[in-house]
Amino acid sequence: MVYIMKAIIMAAGKGTRLCDNEHPLPKVLREAGGHPLLHYVLQSIAFLPNEDITIVVGYMADKVMEAFPGRHFAIQGTDGYGTGYAVKCGIAQAGLNGYQGDIIVLSGDVPLIRSQTIEAMYTLHRNRQAACTLLSCITERQLPFGRIIRNNGQVAAIKEHKDCTPEERRIRELNVGLYIFDAPTLIDALGHISCNNAQHEYYLTDVPPLILSKGKRVEAYITKDDDELWGVNTPEDLAAVEQILNNRKRTV
Repeated sequence: MVYIMKAIIMAAGKGTRLCDNEHPLPKVLREAGGHPLLHYVLQSIAFLPNEDITIVVGYMADKVMEAFPGRHFAIQGTDGYGTGYAVKCGIAQAGLNGYQGDIIVLSGDVPLIRSQTIEAMYTLHRNRQAACTLLSCITERQLPFGRIIRNNGQVAAIKEHKDCTPEERRIRELNVGLYIFDAPTLIDALGHISCNNAQHEYYLTDVPPLILSKGKRVEAYITKDDDELWGVNTPEDLAAVEQILNNRKRTV
């Protein structure tokens, strides 16, 4: 398969709940299964050339750069916060403002995504001629993730857990936080999102509703493996991810 796609990996976070004051590290350099979390994210898109992948760094950026020599990096600025802002920094510094293909956006602390999932997601995105395709998962796990709101079977919105009504929290289709966008559509939408929210951050999750409001198509590829949902925010998350990675090694 030919991939007309660039990648942006959000890897700027500190990981406050993972902090070890004696040995401070960016979240994406915390290890599971003998490798940093970012290693597994890069493995999932190993079908893309290195030069097509941009890693957005912030906290202890030099440490991430040292750990992954030969990679392309963007520095998250200081005049904004949030996932939407990180992606804007990545696009600008990678020189993608005139790019006409697709952009995949991944999180550097979500290490269990399989490359075959991304490949299937990309195929759906291209076949449906979507402006945005997100990864979702139907699970019975009680997790504080965004819910996928559908209308007549079509994706209508992403509702953050904290903003959901009790009825919406019963929705079992969760947002994994991985997206493929048509680049010009993404860039236009990022120019219209605001930080008028409790955290004063620019949220990438505000982009799909904007795309829908323009009458463009948003799809969701549903993974059947709810291990792919795991993001690492706490020591318990890190231990769980390590166990899953070890189990995968035993079944290969």
